[in-house]
Amino acid sequence: MKTPLIILLLFAAVTVSAQEKHLKNIKQLTYGGDNAEAYFSFDGKNLTFQCNNPAWGLKCDQIFELNIARAAADSTYRPNQISTGMGRTTCSYFLPGNKLILYASTHLGGKDCPPNPEPRADHKYLWAIYPEFDIFVADLKGNIVKQLTNTPGYDAEATVSPDGKKIVFTSTRNGDLDLYTCDIDGKNVKQVTNQLGYDGGAFFSPDSKKLVFRASRPKTPEEIKEYKELLAQNLVMPTNMEICVCNVDGSDFRQVTHLGKANWAPFFTPDGKKIIFSSNHQSSKGYDFHLFLVNLDGSGLEQVTTESYFNAFPMFSPDGKKLVWSSNRNNHDTRDTNLFIADWVK
Repeated sequence: MKTPLIILLLFAAVTVSAQEKHLKNIKQLTYGGDNAEAYFSFDGKNLTFQCNNPAWGLKCDQIFELNIARAAADSTYRPNQISTGMGRTTCSYFLPGNKLILYASTHLGGKDCPPNPEPRADHKYLWAIYPEFDIFVADLKGNIVKQLTNTPGYDAEATVSPDGKKIVFTSTRNGDLDLYTCDIDGKNVKQVTNQLGYDGGAFFSPDSKKLVFRASRPKTPEEIKEYKELLAQNLVMPTNMEICVCNVDGSDFRQVTHLGKANWAPFFTPDGKKIIFSSNHQSSKGYDFHLFLVNLDGSGLEQVTTESYFNAFPMFSPDGKKLVWSSNRNNHDTRDTNLFIADWVK
């Protein structure tokens, strides 16, 4: 017997905090595992995201495509898997037309999930920058139709401009973690950033003329030495990052935040005048991330989320009316991170 729709809708609803004034009608879209980096299709009806839900037989992140209306109405709905199921995947995004999805995958380097970084004696948190990552394009049935990158080293974190003409991605092809752009077909690759440090997680402004991204800038000899040594091991320590913006060609580079700790996962607001991002700068524990708004000049910092201890990967729908993000809220004391969507209140 199928559960009545009204019960499923109530199950999908999430309690709203009076302090989260920008978020209305919050609904949960996934249930179980780690679900992250959910990004809208150009028509705003679907999401592409990465998930490692063990209940689905996944051992590391794979790419899925989700229908928002179905997910909001049915907690048992299982999205469509796009990636091959081999290797590890990350950072998927719809291409114009909503029939193709690009994502990064290590599957050409082996069918198994590459290992996570070994824990450090000092307990510092590390991200692996797997050199096997390349960027691919697949159709909605999971068939790979094109390989966009094939240079040695890490190529990932790709997103698409709102006008559908450009792609921005992060690569180590020059020996550092810098931003690059290319045409939507992968041609005409141009380097955007060139300062020592990790430039990643870039998104275009609504008019497709600017980029917002996270950046680390090691300054002292000790910081530079540590950064270079880790990068040589295909590792990066993402505990000191700030939000930056620049023009698509790399000009007019500006650091927006000066908050300390980890400021990341930025996205422009629909009017292009503010940035929403995730930060733990107010946390005494280190792992307590919330969403914040800030003006492009770094002023007007405002906290958006207050619930749970992890909120990240915010993205506005193409019409600017909704926000999707990942959160630990409503996970019943598990480690699950799920996708949530809400009406955006200015």
